[in-house]
Amino acid sequence: MKNTQLKYTPLLSIHKDLSARLGPFGGWMMPIQYRGIIAEHNWTRQSASLFDICHMGEFLLRARAEDISKDGVFTSSLSSIPVGSCRYGFILNEAGGIVDDLVAYRMGEDEWMFVVNAATKDKDLAYLRLNLPSSVVIEDISDKTAKLDIQGPLSAVVLKAFAGERIDALGYYRHGRFELTGQDTVISRTGYTGELGFEIYVDRRLAAQLWQVILADERVRPAGLGARDTLRLEMCYPLYGQDIDETVTPLEAGFERFVDLKKDFLGKPALLRQRCDGLRKRLAVFVSETRQSPRHGDRIYAEGKDVGFVTSGSFAPSLGIGIGMGYVENGYDWIGARVLIKNERSKLPAKISDRPLYMKGTLRK
Repeated sequence: MKNTQLKYTPLLSIHKDLSARLGPFGGWMMPIQYRGIIAEHNWTRQSASLFDICHMGEFLLRARAEDISKDGVFTSSLSSIPVGSCRYGFILNEAGGIVDDLVAYRMGEDEWMFVVNAATKDKDLAYLRLNLPSSVVIEDISDKTAKLDIQGPLSAVVLKAFAGERIDALGYYRHGRFELTGQDTVISRTGYTGELGFEIYVDRRLAAQLWQVILADERVRPAGLGARDTLRLEMCYPLYGQDIDETVTPLEAGFERFVDLKKDFLGKPALLRQRCDGLRKRLAVFVSETRQSPRHGDRIYAEGKDVGFVTSGSFAPSLGIGIGMGYVENGYDWIGARVLIKNERSKLPAKISDRPLYMKGTLRK
């Protein structure tokens, strides 16, 4: 199906030389919006959106399984990931703080790929080279790898026209090699919007062509950082540098299920101490009683006491209310608790809620 709308260029792949688009960390930033955040959000929920995520970092790790099993860096076991599968997890500092959250891909018996956040790429690479066994060969393939994500309930139908029927057999947190418009690509199915979604890894030189070919389908429109943020926030997924960072542990963020305490890794002793002593704060999710949105840095009050702060907040287009996440002192984070979110200009009544907030997604369908 032909898309008769404007042609959109993948800005990273085509206009990387335009320094005005460089982000605060010196890396490329995808555009905030193309047609409007709410329009792009809603289109992702009902059809399919294409995201230019070329700014992310990718590392290839090559090692024997018995050597990688002694990695000591990833909070989950790399050697136990089946070939063709992905696994979410963390790398931590000695205090248990999150150096980065990432997705590890098992590419082969002796090969893994780490997909890391753009702002932490250089830090992550130095961390891995310092803490992995010397027998592990690490290659930074970020500069030659492009990443395009197609998200939405129709994403599989769209991809099937290019990649064939095998797309239907790609399970959640699985990946495989496909030929897409004559190009060798790695396609995975993970997602960060709550909808069915796929990530496409391709040679950076071919990204612009692939971008235009996929957008020629009238069911697909481009989406930017703004929609990605509102979509992930409705699912209560954390954003590195905002909801999680080196001052926060996975236990405080509510992600203990991605930490394998049966294996050794940097930061494990700190997590065990924290588990024994009890958490002082936890990442809580809350909803406002109006369309008004909490903002990053707002204070959270309960029973007249300042008990925490907002890390992310936005109007939720799918829910019609303001939502957010933030850290709350232990004992004030129970589901249904009433809180007041305050800044110098406003007071916003809200209540602590369970996660995720959006329950109608097609993520696992």
